[in-house]
Amino acid sequence: MQVSVETIGTLGRRLKVAVPADQVEKEFNVRLQRLSKQVKLPGFRPGKVPLKMVEAQYGGRLMDEVAGELIQTTLYEAIGSQGLRPAGDPRIQRKPAVRGEQLEYTVEFEIFPEVKRFDLAGSRIERPVVTVSEEDVNRTLETIRKQRATWKPVEREARQGDRLSIDFIGRLNGKEFDGGKANGFQLTLGSGTLIEDMEQGLLGAKTGDMRQIPARFPADYRHSVLAGQTADFEVKINEIAEPVLPELNEGFARDLGVADGSLDKLRSDIRNNLEREAAGRARAVVRARTLKLLLDANPIEVPQSLLDAEAQRLKNSDVAGGLGAKDEAAYSVRARSRVALGLILGEFIRNRGLTPDPARVRAKIEEMAADYESPQEFIQWHYEKPERLSEIEGLVMEEKVVEDLLVSADISDKPVSFQELLKIETVVQ
Repeated sequence: MQVSVETIGTLGRRLKVAVPADQVEKEFNVRLQRLSKQVKLPGFRPGKVPLKMVEAQYGGRLMDEVAGELIQTTLYEAIGSQGLRPAGDPRIQRKPAVRGEQLEYTVEFEIFPEVKRFDLAGSRIERPVVTVSEEDVNRTLETIRKQRATWKPVEREARQGDRLSIDFIGRLNGKEFDGGKANGFQLTLGSGTLIEDMEQGLLGAKTGDMRQIPARFPADYRHSVLAGQTADFEVKINEIAEPVLPELNEGFARDLGVADGSLDKLRSDIRNNLEREAAGRARAVVRARTLKLLLDANPIEVPQSLLDAEAQRLKNSDVAGGLGAKDEAAYSVRARSRVALGLILGEFIRNRGLTPDPARVRAKIEEMAADYESPQEFIQWHYEKPERLSEIEGLVMEEKVVEDLLVSADISDKPVSFQELLKIETVVQ
């Protein structure tokens, strides 16, 4: 077998492969002999049809089958002989297969980019350190009270925090549009449930009022038809109600699972939960910063086939989640970062010879299962199918990569408040 390789751009490769004529002939004869024992033609007993007649009738089909089979059996041998690793599916073109001649075909594909840095020597990472304060506990208590508020109808002007029951009709250029009409819609002013102009236009309204409110949709609104457009809303206010927060007493504590109704125990539980949340988010921040440094240390070109596939996956995911379609360029940017990081992590794992530790995988699943009502069912569900288990294995492997990278980095602790921690990005951009 003869193989020649041509470089196309940075990652593109074109292989020209020639399978020797004697190998083609051998495969053809094997198939011809096999078929001659099965074919039936008038005037001949089964298995006694002359090879010439079988070839005359079925030779073209047999040559196509031989060509397909030989391409399948020689393709990755040819690629491997050049020390190449394809990223994505190869694209194959072949010349017509002819008896007595070598089989020639061309295959084009992209290869995985070379990753050169597998450490973060000389890099500095700030690790956020949080001490949960009394103010954090009080803020959480207040949030819980608001979540459990009851509503009392009032006869006054609407203000922030009030809940309104409204009927509305929206028109764009004088015409109603899908999703722009509702009756008995409940809106808490300041919640951001509706677009800002709409909520602002309802401040100061009274029960029974009819209001005409022009409202501009954000430029990145999930429905592209409305994005950046100004619609006119006709709104009727049916009711205005103010929140009545539950008192901080034993009954409140019991409702939140504190058996003896102790407010001190409730505050202690809240503090413990906030500390767990802070620890988990701090780890997520360090992870994101570590992986971003690794990404920046390896400015690789991304195979177009992988980039296109990931961009389409992100787009489909957003549309399925009701977020609408974004600009194609936005998907390409997100996809490029995700694919590049995935390739770099894969090379890191391969370079270090890392494999998932079954005990650590089990521990991760059990940790996640603790948040579910039936932990054992959650655990069993993941072990039922390899693809489910592989997702957790991927998380564990990523954790291991981050741990290995942190060994080579300069880590410094930085005290931050709980509220500051919540604002720190935990996604690799």
